[in-house]
Formats: sequence, C-alpha cells, structure tokens
Amino acid sequence: MLLFERSEYLSRVARVKKAMTQRGIDLLLVASPANQFWLTGYDGWSFYTPQMVVVSHHQEEPIWIGRGMDAVGAKFTAFLAPKNVVPYPDKYVGSSELHPMQFVSEELKRRRWDRGRIGVETDDYYYTAKWDAILRTTLPNGEFVDAFLLVNRCRMVKSEREIEYMRQAGRIAAAAQQAAFDAARPGVRQCDVMAEVYRVTTAGLPEFGGTFPCKPPNAMVGEYCSAPHLSWTDAPLVDNDLFYIELGGVRHRYHSPLSRCIYLGKPTERMAFMAKVIAEGLNAVLEKVRPGVLCEELAAVWKAVIARHGVEKESRIGYPVGIGYPPTWGELTASIRAGDRTELEPNMTFHCIPAIWTEDYGVVISETFAVTERGADVFADFPRELLSKS
Repeated sequence: MLLFERSEYLSRVARVKKAMTQRGIDLLLVASPANQFWLTGYDGWSFYTPQMVVVSHHQEEPIWIGRGMDAVGAKFTAFLAPKNVVPYPDKYVGSSELHPMQFVSEELKRRRWDRGRIGVETDDYYYTAKWDAILRTTLPNGEFVDAFLLVNRCRMVKSEREIEYMRQAGRIAAAAQQAAFDAARPGVRQCDVMAEVYRVTTAGLPEFGGTFPCKPPNAMVGEYCSAPHLSWTDAPLVDNDLFYIELGGVRHRYHSPLSRCIYLGKPTERMAFMAKVIAEGLNAVLEKVRPGVLCEELAAVWKAVIARHGVEKESRIGYPVGIGYPPTWGELTASIRAGDRTELEPNMTFHCIPAIWTEDYGVVISETFAVTERGADVFADFPRELLSKS
C-alpha cells in the first residue's frame, strides 16, 4: 500500500525537475535512501547494497535500479510502473570483478541518458568514492556536477500527509518519554529503561503503530551526560543519577525527535537553573517561529535569553528533520544558528534542541515542530522541564 497518492509523488518529482532545470542538470542520480524513499516510496532494508534512483527530464517517472531480490519490494512500496523498476543480477553483489555502478552505467547508455550534465550527491553518506570513480569512467560523455542536497532542499516543505505522520510520531515520542520516566528508578538497569523506550516506539499507540528509528537514542547517565552522543550501559541507576534521553518517535520513516532529562532525586540548584534557562529559551524560540523568519533570527532569540542569565552556548540549537534513514533523521540543509539565513516557510519542520553541556553533565529539553502561519505547531505534548523523580 502506498503511503501517499500518486499525484503527490509526481508533484515531488516535478519539484526536483524544476530544481534540476534551475541548475542546468539533465540527469540526476540519487543515492540517498531517504531521498529515494521521498521520490518513489521505495522502502526496504536494501541500502547496504548499491541502489540508485534516476530522474530524467525525458520521462515522467524516475527509475529505481537495485538488486534483483529487492526489486520485489518495489511493487509493494513504490509508486513506479513495473518497467521503471530495473533489477540487476546477483552476480554484481559482493564481486571483485563486477560492480552495480557498471550496471547503472549500461542502463543509462541503453536509454541514451549518458550525455549532458549529470548530477550526483557527492557528499551523501551512501555515494562512495568507488561509485563516483566507476560512473565517471564508464560515462565519459557526461559532465558530472555536484547535486548534493538538491533533493534534500526540495523535501523541506512537507505536505499535509507528511505533517500528519510527523504529528503521530510526536505522540509516540511523548509516550516513549513517559515510559522512560515510569521505568527509571534506583536499582533498574539503564538498558531496561531503554528497552521500555523501544517497546513504545515500536508498538506505537492503540490508534497507530510505530516504525524502527534510523538511529538509536542518545541516552547517557551521570557524568556521561556531558558528552552528547553516547549510549546507555547495563549499569543500574542510583540515587541522584541524571538520565539524558534524546529519542525519536517514528511513523512510516517520519521522525519526531524529543529530548528530556530525568533526575532521580532533587536536582541541584545549578542543574535546575540550567533547565529553566533552556526551557525559557526554547519557549522564546517557538514563539518567534513564523513564515519569513530566518534561522539566524531564531538563534538570536535563544542567545538573547541565555545571555541575560550569563549562559553561553556555541553550537547550533536545531535543524530540519523528517524522513530518517541510517545514520540520521536530519535533513542536512539548514541550522538554527548565527549566519544561517534560511527563511522559514509553512510546513517546514525542525527539531529545536538547545541542550547545554558542562564539564560534569548536560541538560536537554527539545521539541519538533512545523512552521505555520500561526506559529510553531509542536508535535509532542510533554512537560517542558527537567523531570525529577524521588
């Protein structure tokens, strides 16, 4: 079953083709699984082998090129006509003599799409140096140009259906944070608390289920909270532990991140103060959100709040978010920080995460929201504070 109407997929392809025309690109090779999913609907855990979506001005639909056994999944998930799902034989998989990019090249030559300016996602996680070398060698009549983030930028403004999936993901995220709070107590292992998080993010709510996240939650305890991207252990929680949890609710690959901290006891005055500053700054940012506002203006609001309290933070406080495939749910296109002049538009979606880290610990309160004419539409309903549990 398709997640979106065929008309929505075609409108996405048209948006990409318009961007291609503006940059003088004749053919676009899309390596990013998130971008492939957005353009075609194709969704399978097959991106560990090379696959490619090709967008050409010569036909309405893109084509998907991938491993033969995975082409079967396209008939269940992609909006493409069968002729636009092109499988390559398994002899190209794990071979020291053949490579799937050679098959891609031959397919492009067969269609006479091997000339002109060919855009490739040069800095994407899934577009490797070997892919690039093979394509450039086997397609000598094409002029290769960088098209990294071309599709990502087209993805920034969401449809109403996408917003609904993210809103559902936000409800799952709130339920997962509640499950973590309920499970966390002295004597319970950190991993057992996180098992409850996974249970909820997988099961979702009675009205709709969840989907596995593109990355594990960042979940740290004690002094490990001073490092933002570590993981839990199997150590039991003890009195006066701080549990920092950044997780994402997921619905059909659409992620709504939500971050909170749980303190097992009464927080120190300094820790409680930092949490109040973060909440005040986050609230001010959310109140500033409107179409036409620049990302750097949101950052300036945050900086003004924390400056009044004598607090400093150098790193960015947010980024666009939506579809997530390993290793990230971020769209990689903009940042809420000084100097980023990206203009907010209706139905753009961001994760605002103004965490503050000290030498001894870190405190986080975050929200995922959509830009609307009325302001920020926050997807999760959960206390915006440092959660304490005696």
